[in-house]
Formats: sequence, structure tokens, C-alpha cells
Amino acid sequence: MNAKEAYLSKPWLAHYPETAAPTMEIPNVSIPDLFDQVARKFGSKTAVIFYGKKISYRELKELSDRFATALDSLGVKKGDRIALYLLNCPQYVIAYMGALKLGAVVTPVSPVYTSQEVRHQLSDSGAKTVVCQDILYDNVARTGVHLDNVIITGIDEYLPRLKKLFAKGVLSKAYGGMEIPDDDLIAGDGLLKMSDLLKKHPPEPPRVDIDPVNDLAALPYTGGTTGLPKAAMLTHYNIVACQAESLALWSHLFEDGNETIIAFLPLFHIYGQVVIMLTGLAHGYTLVLFTTPDMDDILNAIERYSASGFYGVPTLYEYLKEYDKTDRVNWKKLKIIVCGADTLHETTVDDWTRRTGSRIVEGYGMTETASVSHTNPVGRPKKGSFGVPIPNVTAAIISVDGDEFLPVGEVGEMILSGPNIMQGYWQRPDDNRETMLDLEGMRWMRTGDLVSMDEEGYFHFFDRKRDLIKYKGYSVFAKHVEEVLYNHPQVKAAGVVGVPNAKVGQLIKAYVVLQAEARGQISEEELIAYCKEKLAHYKVPQIIEFRGELPKTDVGKVSRRELREEGEEA
Repeated sequence: MNAKEAYLSKPWLAHYPETAAPTMEIPNVSIPDLFDQVARKFGSKTAVIFYGKKISYRELKELSDRFATALDSLGVKKGDRIALYLLNCPQYVIAYMGALKLGAVVTPVSPVYTSQEVRHQLSDSGAKTVVCQDILYDNVARTGVHLDNVIITGIDEYLPRLKKLFAKGVLSKAYGGMEIPDDDLIAGDGLLKMSDLLKKHPPEPPRVDIDPVNDLAALPYTGGTTGLPKAAMLTHYNIVACQAESLALWSHLFEDGNETIIAFLPLFHIYGQVVIMLTGLAHGYTLVLFTTPDMDDILNAIERYSASGFYGVPTLYEYLKEYDKTDRVNWKKLKIIVCGADTLHETTVDDWTRRTGSRIVEGYGMTETASVSHTNPVGRPKKGSFGVPIPNVTAAIISVDGDEFLPVGEVGEMILSGPNIMQGYWQRPDDNRETMLDLEGMRWMRTGDLVSMDEEGYFHFFDRKRDLIKYKGYSVFAKHVEEVLYNHPQVKAAGVVGVPNAKVGQLIKAYVVLQAEARGQISEEELIAYCKEKLAHYKVPQIIEFRGELPKTDVGKVSRRELREEGEEA
């Protein structure tokens, strides 16, 4: 079997559970139509629990219908972009679904963005309507972007009475220096209140014809790890496909209308947006929604609501495996515990299993894949692998600088093909030419990730292509060096980057956070000596810098981009 056939034969299908078909028929339906079908079927069931406040599917449908009617009255038309600059709250779900019912396109904005970052996304997407958390309005005002409609909403509008004052205090602390606009400012700036719009307008939105295959649903922006963030164009079909496919290898564990999912991951991020919010609503699940990731509240909610699904990121599991209150939860009772958004270190997996007796199921996805392309089958996970492609998705490994298929086991760039793959980047023709390619009569997307596939069809992550370090002609994977550092008992966190050097190309620099008791006790020389015992000579860091903490992305990844920029400046 040649290299191409090794991938196109899909060896991973042998490890699918009996309940999962190798291909799935994707319904030709829009996201809001799918939601309405579920809302009619499970009308009385709880869709969202927000700090004790319960909203049924029937109520959620009515609220989204009211908001769609309100947007229509404001002149929003099919194809218009609507920015959601919101924290996790019921209004996020209402605004998202209401906008899609008009055929508008949502562009979620990170609530930790500065005014400059918000300006870029508003300008680049062409959004003229913003649904904004009241405490974030200052950043919108400072962008200077002309907007037709600014709709503000408060976190307290769907909170039980006793929680309202507490929530305002928490947000004021988290967003210090930013003030909630008062009535005078609201009137003076011509702002609209979402609560007023929902009261004023009936749940009677106009019927808009949506072509699920071709009409855009969302413009989520990538993290901007190389240059300014850019938007992935996702159609209704892309997202509906991902909702259906991503659960396929676990579907035997779940029952529509009878599951409870803990939803604390940010909904602006593709992971929380599609895997948790939209997939949950497409299956009639109850979402226990949190604005801030308070671990005590989350652990209490898992037990109180008998949660069946928990979705996290590696840094969260690294934290929880040491947290003194983690044992409040009987983790073995959960049907699924999932990790995504970054590489899960094997030491974290081992420590978690020893602590809780449960297993973390690792997956892989990107903004450009509508969130998911791979996951480990629950009954046959492989440690150190992010799993196998989900149904309808084909993955292959090609040469980094070309388009030749590489033999099984070799590391190269992973490419993906499937119905959940984006249409391309919004207004980025040059990026699209670099990213999208046609091979063997199929449309593929370059992921920019260095990966290998083993003989069983499981895929293993090595590094981002941009994070590959070139030292004296050798290729060094930053992740490999980080894994060795993480295995040191006194290392809490590490980030490895290449620093430009005229003589060797790039020096290997490690930024390290030590455990509290080890700070001041371990030297750079000792850690370098430790690495020399575990790594080939050319992989050993030449520079180690101790830090109290490392910069993180919005979902808790160590931000190598920021570390790389610091190293280059130094």
C-alpha cells in the first residue's frame, strides 16, 4: 500500500464503536430550524441553568424569536454581520439564535479584547450591530467604529435576586476601571437595551430562506498567532455537520433530551460555542452555564445537577488534579470527560486518573473545522494521541513544503477534508490560496500542525509548524522539550520557543514556572543538566528563564507567540 492509500483507506474505522457509522448523512437544515425542531420536541425541558435560574426550551425559543423580530425592526437583513461581545450568559444564546433566524452572520468577540482588538474585528467583519455586555461598552465606544445599533445587556438580567449584587461585584473586580453605562449615557449615546427589545417585540420574526450549504452562519476569528486574527467562514451546514459528527464516537453514551452539560468554557470560542452550546441545544441537553470559571461553583454544580458531560482544557485538568476540593465529585459517574483546545500532557493524564479513577478523552479541532475533526473512541482511547478522524472526515499527512503524501509514522503537515471544513478565510484570498488545496479530486485544508499517523490510524501531535525550532540545521519540536520539562517534579509550567541567532539559526529558550516550594532552590544550570539526561544534545535549551507565570491565550494555552516576541525583543 502506497502512502496515499494508507490514509484514503481510513484505517481508523476499525476502531470505531459498533454504534458509529463511517459516514453520516448530514441534514440539510439551518441551525435555527434545527433548534426550533428540538424546542418543539423538548419544550418543557430545561435548556439553560444560570446560577439557579432555569430557562426551558420553550422559553428560549420565544426569547430568540422576540430578539429576531427586534433585529428585523432595526433594519438587520440576511447576510449582515452581528458582533456578540458578551460574557457567558443566557443572552448569548438568545442573541446568537435570534441573529441566525434572520439569516444574519454572528461574529463572536472575546470579552478580554482591548478596544484596539475589538476595532479590528468590527472593521474587518463589517459588523454594524453589536450586542454588548454593559460593563464592556467602554471598549466599544473607544473603537471609533461607526455602528448602526449597539444593544447592551446586563449579567444580572437573568440572575436570581440574591445573586444580582454579588455578580456586579465580581464583574467590577474582573473588569476594573470599566463602568456600566447609566441611563443618561444610554440615552446620550443612543444605546438600546436588550431587555427593552425583548419586552417590546412579539415572538413573530419574518421567515427568511436560508441555504444551509452556502449561507454563512458564523465568522469566528482565529487567535491571531500569526499576525492579526482572521475569520473562518462557517456555513450552517459546516456547523450542523460538526454537531452531528463530533458526537458519533460517543453517541451510545447519550440520550437526546436527557443529559446535563457543564458549560463554563467561553462561548465566544469555537470549542464552547459549537461543542457545548450548539451541540447541546441540538440534542435537547441542559446547559449549566457559568460566567466565570469558579471551581467551587462548578464542582458543586456537577454534583447538584448530576452532570453527565464535562469539557475542559489541559490547564484546567492540571489545576484540578492538585486542587483540594476535586474529590467532592465522583468523576467516575460522568459519562464523558473531554479535553481539547491544546495538547494534553501525559503526566496530567496519569495524575488525573490516579486522583479520580476516571479517564480524560482527548480530541482535536480548530476554528477552521467548526471545532472538531478528531477524537478518541471512548472504549479505545490511546494515550498520547488526540484520536481518530470523526465520521465523514479524512485526514492525511503531507510534506511540510509540498503536497506529497508521507508514509505512515512520518511527521509532516496534517491536511483535512470533510463537510465541517470552513469555506475559507473572510476576505483573505492570499491566505486561502496557501491554506486550501486540491489533491486526488478532494478539497483539503492545511492545518499548520505537524502530526503523524500510526499504523492503527491514530494521530499524534508534535507541534505547530510555526513553532518548529531550527538549531544548527536540526529540527526541534518545542512540544517535545516542554514534555521533558513537565516531567520534572518541580516544574509547574513551561513554554519553549526559538530565539533568532546569527550563528546557529535559533537558540532554544525555555520559560519555566517552578512549583512554589522549589522557587529559588533550583538553578538554570540544574534544569539544563536534567534536560541533557533526557534529550539529544541539539534539543537541550541553551537559555532558561524562570517566571512567576506564563502568558496565556483566551482558553488557557501557554502563548508561545508572546514568549517568542519577548525572546526576539530581548
